[in-house]
Amino acid sequence: MHPMLNVAVKAARRAGTIINRASLSNDGYQVTRKQHNDFVTEVDQAAEAAIIDTLKTAYPEHGFLAEETGEQAASNPGQTQYTWIIDPLDGTTNFIHGFPQYAISIALQVDGVITQAVVYDPNRDELFTATKGGGAYLNNKRLRVAGRTKMADCLIATGFPYRADQDVDTYIKMFKDMTTQCAGLRRPGAASLDLAYVAAGRVDGFFEQGLSPWDMAAGVLLITEAGGLVGNYAGEEGYLKSGEIMAANPKIFGQMVQILQKYSQSN
Repeated sequence: MHPMLNVAVKAARRAGTIINRASLSNDGYQVTRKQHNDFVTEVDQAAEAAIIDTLKTAYPEHGFLAEETGEQAASNPGQTQYTWIIDPLDGTTNFIHGFPQYAISIALQVDGVITQAVVYDPNRDELFTATKGGGAYLNNKRLRVAGRTKMADCLIATGFPYRADQDVDTYIKMFKDMTTQCAGLRRPGAASLDLAYVAAGRVDGFFEQGLSPWDMAAGVLLITEAGGLVGNYAGEEGYLKSGEIMAANPKIFGQMVQILQKYSQSN
């Protein structure tokens, strides 16, 4: 395992311990409402602090882009830019309700390219990892995207709009278009795990909009290293900035573009 990935795994496991401990004392933490249906918890902040502490101890000059603390620039201007992109608890609404589908997502971006990825599910003790050019793994077992070729046979994951400012009506049209053409549509509630599941072949594809870089960064590398494709609804780049993302194996990716491209914000 790449040394930097090793440190990221250590950070993810530390955060997992904090999250698991908190889930056992479920009524012992305070929940505040940040926005409609968008919760933030003390656990989020404690997990993020543990991740950043672990990474900073190993790489004090690196930068960070994290959900709770925002952006901290790297302290080595003019040199290679290393930025860790962190979601300490993706799926907080699930977590608050004790619905066991949430994860920790950590990715390293080097000069704009994601080179290391960890998605850790503390409920199942499943560790998804990838290094650019080195493949994607689940608990040391090599991952490949599913090999299905027909949309009608596919299980597709998605995310529903969860804030008042997101266009629910348009999403319902997309939902209808997609659900009538695939074998099943699922909305588990943690984008980083949905992406990891595409890499593992557990779902054939995934689409969502309104995401943040920390929801996507690690999952994207898992998928490309497992032989899948990632793009926006038109199948193009720019998804990390726009938050509109679609992923699948190459054959299904093309079929998803046919269904979703008319909904792309890039049009």
